[in-house]
Amino acid sequence: MPANPAREILLARLARRLKILGGVVIALAVIGLGVYFFAPQWLLRGAIAWQTWRDGLHQESVQVGDTRWVYVEGGKQGGPPLVLVHGFGGSYANWLLAAKYLTGNFRVIIPDLAGWGESTRLPDADYGYAAQATRLHGFVDALHLGEIAIAGHSMGGAIAGLYAANYPKDVAALVLIDSSGVPFKENGFVRELKAGRSPFDIDNRAEFKHLESMLFADPSSVPPRIQDVFVAKSKNERAFDDKVLRQLAAPDARNALQSKLPDITAPTLAIWCTEDQIVDVSALEAIRAGLTHAPNIGVTELNGCGHMSIMEKPREVAQSITRFVLLP
Repeated sequence: MPANPAREILLARLARRLKILGGVVIALAVIGLGVYFFAPQWLLRGAIAWQTWRDGLHQESVQVGDTRWVYVEGGKQGGPPLVLVHGFGGSYANWLLAAKYLTGNFRVIIPDLAGWGESTRLPDADYGYAAQATRLHGFVDALHLGEIAIAGHSMGGAIAGLYAANYPKDVAALVLIDSSGVPFKENGFVRELKAGRSPFDIDNRAEFKHLESMLFADPSSVPPRIQDVFVAKSKNERAFDDKVLRQLAAPDARNALQSKLPDITAPTLAIWCTEDQIVDVSALEAIRAGLTHAPNIGVTELNGCGHMSIMEKPREVAQSITRFVLLP
């Protein structure tokens, strides 16, 4: 069969391109493995940045007094502002899984609380519930948000609740999610704290998995080197974390929200996971009893999740928030 010069040239070009493509794939794989083993923190940061971009959120910052607030925002232009507040040891990243279900209806603002994430941390400042609620009000004022709906998870729930109690005219709706700051049935987490051991202080992968088992009903499979990132973060931030935890767990502070519940006059929704091992679901009793002046009280109990409901059941949490805040 006679040779076809044009066909042979085309095949040669295709072979060269496949060879180049194969080289690129191999190079990327080598780089990826190198980053995973030698700089896994960059993989985690990249994943957070990608998820933020994918969901139409963008990072901003604003200076308020001595604190530079880092936050992400996005969503419906002109929509009702919804401020999402993260919990102990967290950052705005904790809310990203749920945020994508909220941006269609709200202007979503998710700050790193002062002292956490990338926001300013001052060595001698008070980062207890009340001080953070005051700072958060300054942040909201700086963004000229006006009346807001505010949802807080865990520590962020207590801060959001104090915010609603202290600034009632500024809050259209309050959502408390697995919130601290109220009494609940003693559990293993509390017993560990009483024994002088914080489950948040992790020094190895085994302790990371123990903390995961307390936070999640069904822990995901976190790659070992990513576990190491969280271990290193815990070690690096141990002094600050322990200081704040002591503040929050002090006898005069641990139930800071309970005493302020009667001052809340906004419609209030409580969302809890029945398998929460950090703040037991029995906390709902104190919330129901204390909200004596809230015009509307809603309760959503979720099954199959632990303390991190905003990550294990993000769609359900977001749908519950949307229905309560937007529907009459």
